[in-house]
Amino acid sequence: MVEQLQELIGKAGIGDAVEMTGTFCMGKCQQGVCVTVDDSFFSVSPDNVNEFFETHVLNK
Repeated sequence: MVEQLQELIGKAGIGDAVEMTGTFCMGKCQQGVCVTVDDSFFSVSPDNVNEFFETHVLNK
């Protein structure tokens, strides 16, 4: 998942505007991989990572 997001960020040329950090658990582990954007949580999977990126990262 991280690799997919890094690739999308690189292709979009927005590496300077996006900060990626890792954490062990954000308290929502039952929902799978969680990503925060502006303090909002999103459950991201390989099936929806592209849609998530376009909707919640590129639109910021």
